[in-house]
Amino acid sequence: MGRKIKYVAAAFAVVAAGIYVNNTNLLTAHHKGKTVLLAHRGVAQRFDERDLKNDTCTAARMLPPTHGYLENTIRSMRAAFEAGADIVEIDMHPTTDGEFALFHDWTLDCRTDGRGVTREHAMAELKLLDIGYGYTADNGRTFPFRGKGIGQMPTLREAMTSFPDKRLLINVKSRDRTEGERLAAVLNALPAERRRLIMVYGGDEPIEAVRRLVPNVRTISRATIKSCLVSYIGYGWTGIVPQACANAMVLVPINVAPWLWGWPDRFLNRMDAANSAVFVLGPYRGGEFSSGVDTPELFQQLPEKYSGGIWTNEIETIAPLARRR
Repeated sequence: MGRKIKYVAAAFAVVAAGIYVNNTNLLTAHHKGKTVLLAHRGVAQRFDERDLKNDTCTAARMLPPTHGYLENTIRSMRAAFEAGADIVEIDMHPTTDGEFALFHDWTLDCRTDGRGVTREHAMAELKLLDIGYGYTADNGRTFPFRGKGIGQMPTLREAMTSFPDKRLLINVKSRDRTEGERLAAVLNALPAERRRLIMVYGGDEPIEAVRRLVPNVRTISRATIKSCLVSYIGYGWTGIVPQACANAMVLVPINVAPWLWGWPDRFLNRMDAANSAVFVLGPYRGGEFSSGVDTPELFQQLPEKYSGGIWTNEIETIAPLARRR
């Protein structure tokens, strides 16, 4: 019995040593490249994020404004790129006249002077709205952006024309498969070099359509985010990258990252080999994925010389910190 225990212990030690060698950063090349900064919604007005629900009107919870930009506008996107963003995230809805409108909310009632479901309007109607109408930081006593957002809701076409050589992340807001098919047709009409600058994420059904019809565009959906991370934590020690993590945008909450085999360099190198781009988010607290790396304190939790992507709502704060590293 004693000899058998010794054999088992020796076998366990060999396996443990193999796992260590296969995943330690001491025996891998540093992941090359610079940190890639992703500005969520461009330069946007911040709001109180406590106890948010799907139907919470965030414009009515705006924090006192420190700048004059409204999310998902050409001005906001330009300001984000000028502040140091490598990629800008935009939110998209189809319109009844065949366009894609850049706007966050499922309905118009919160932010604008319009009413109803966003996708049930023509782009010509949406262009007449004041997208700054509903923003207030003092419970409705004042509306500092009212009258300043008229005509500022752009189309996806306008964004791609305005920034022909910039990287964009498109958020499909629905779970409508046909919306993914419509977006795929738009993407497939672009030159291959332009498609390489675009990533897409959102509902499972439209993202599955984009992934199938435009296989060279990186995508991610809520289901594949979880499948990628859970599978990798389960067997990533082998060096095998789960299929859900391949040709993808891999979103990693900052408090989950240390549990990923080979984090950071070996993990980043493995994702590179799978043609995937990694972006660190703020901490995951259960139920929903987090916001972004938005404070110097969170930024300091990243590994020294980290060279993956960072998702942030505060590009003006995080870009100078990244440049100084």
